[in-house]
Amino acid sequence: MNYRSVSDLSALTNRFASKVPPDVDLVVGIPRSGMLVASIVALKLNLPLTDLYSFERNDALKKGHTRTYKHDALASPQQAKKVLLVDDSIASGGSMRDAFNKVKNFFAGEVVTMVAFAQRNNADAVDIVLETVEQPRVFEWNIMHHPLISYACLDMDGVLCVEPTPAQTDGGATYREFLNSAKPLFVPSIEVKHLVANRLEKYRPETEAWLERHGVRYQHLHMLDLPEAAEHCRLKTQQQFKANVYRSDPHAVLFIENREIHAREIVRLASKPVFCLETNEMYTPGASLAGVKAQALRKGLTFRDKAAGKVKRLVGRYWPVAN
Repeated sequence: MNYRSVSDLSALTNRFASKVPPDVDLVVGIPRSGMLVASIVALKLNLPLTDLYSFERNDALKKGHTRTYKHDALASPQQAKKVLLVDDSIASGGSMRDAFNKVKNFFAGEVVTMVAFAQRNNADAVDIVLETVEQPRVFEWNIMHHPLISYACLDMDGVLCVEPTPAQTDGGATYREFLNSAKPLFVPSIEVKHLVANRLEKYRPETEAWLERHGVRYQHLHMLDLPEAAEHCRLKTQQQFKANVYRSDPHAVLFIENREIHAREIVRLASKPVFCLETNEMYTPGASLAGVKAQALRKGLTFRDKAAGKVKRLVGRYWPVAN
């Protein structure tokens, strides 16, 4: 599973900014995902920005008042002589081809096409590619709406809805109120194969009602068949339960989990990729140390410092210093 984050995208635009021709005077994003890439490129290169449909209508360009823009005199997009037409990725090439043909119907100037991510077999379909990333691939900005979701397992608390506070986990009326009124977080637009909730089976009615209210479509809802929340915690079955569901379906290709420590354990138990919302990282079997290293570097720490910190915490957990 090849995964790229917004941070990866930002780093690529820094590294390959010189690929954008210096005489481009307008950046045009293809909605919606292309607007993310187009915005980053336009901001970093200080170029005017518009979207494909505003370009077609020739809507006046908007700009702030706190900085001087390159090509500041450009009042409307079709006054540009050379535009950069941007999308986030290319697969079949149909979206970029349709956008390019649309632009050429009303714009007489030069059009340079660009995507952040392409594949080796279609990289020559556009003028500029920042990185080749093969399928299967998923991005931070589309992961909850990617077709892979129809073959995925999703946690509930911390993914579909907010997590309960310690005060809400009493197992009584307060917890039931949480189950009924939890605020939604990331509601997928595609039917999910498996919802795997760390909730007891006796709370299925409340859980199913919440899912229906918020339009979450799914094939299977898996819940823990244990009598009490205390037993649930004592047996420490959470990650084993999730990993069993994930591993038992040979077609399941992704698990989306909230917490890093849980994500790493599910990877270890299921030997399949897990995306973690807490860290915005994709953890894969056999690559957990690499994930720690990458995360440490992003936080300005050396890998040695990060590893030493983890060892220290483990030592403190299992062999606490006597007072």
